[in-house]
Amino acid sequence: MFYSIGERINGMFDDVKQAIASKDKNVIQNLAKRQTEAGAKYLDVNVGTAAADQEGTMAWLVETIQETCKTPLSLDSQKLNVIEAGFKVADTSMGILLNSTPLNKKDDDEILDKFIALAQQAGPDGKIIALTMDKNGVPQDTDTRVAIAAGIVEKAMEADFATDRLFIDPIVLPVKVPNAQTQPEAILTAIDQIKYLADPIPHITMGLSNMSQGSTERSLINRIFLAMTICHGADSAIVDVLDDQLMDVLATAEMLMNKQLYSDSYLKAYREL
Repeated sequence: MFYSIGERINGMFDDVKQAIASKDKNVIQNLAKRQTEAGAKYLDVNVGTAAADQEGTMAWLVETIQETCKTPLSLDSQKLNVIEAGFKVADTSMGILLNSTPLNKKDDDEILDKFIALAQQAGPDGKIIALTMDKNGVPQDTDTRVAIAAGIVEKAMEADFATDRLFIDPIVLPVKVPNAQTQPEAILTAIDQIKYLADPIPHITMGLSNMSQGSTERSLINRIFLAMTICHGADSAIVDVLDDQLMDVLATAEMLMNKQLYSDSYLKAYREL
């Protein structure tokens, strides 16, 4: 199964930012319903910079979504206290994804361990997204991405955290940035290697829309790169599930990789999974 994570409940979007400021539940709940109907397996919840009180806002978003929607949530912040605020009010019986932790940080060498410990409190359906990033920042090459991923897997094993509860994110960078066109190939090569780091295989995810940030052909770039990553073994992405063309590409790539059965109505059937 491909784990599509709906990206739209994020304070970087103007409608969400305004809804947070005015505590307008309708906007948030409508986005939750629409993304669920479009096939999201998780709903990403990211306060971003939309509110000074990030902890209180995260809790409000979680409670607001859960009033109307039973889709598992992906609590998205590199600040553990913000994740914890959402976790406290989340219905973890539906599953929970804690997004996103680096391997380590300059001010916290044990940040990954803390994310793992929190996910373990949710039982076997508590999972984490771990970034191939460490205290030195975001790597620009394949080898460093894979080395950090190996460190993530090692820490998970030490904590008796099953590796199929890991979603490893090789970190997508905007293709429009100068000298960044080498990055897509580096990411694909990293995916090829990461999937062999452990048994069971860790999931591989990414913030897909980062690839097209600032470009004029955003949806096209996202669609093509999504298909490419699926061919290399990615089984998750934080995406705009409301982009029908992108979701059609996802369903078709899954079918052509023999992960979904073909029928003449496979696009409709995929959305109903």
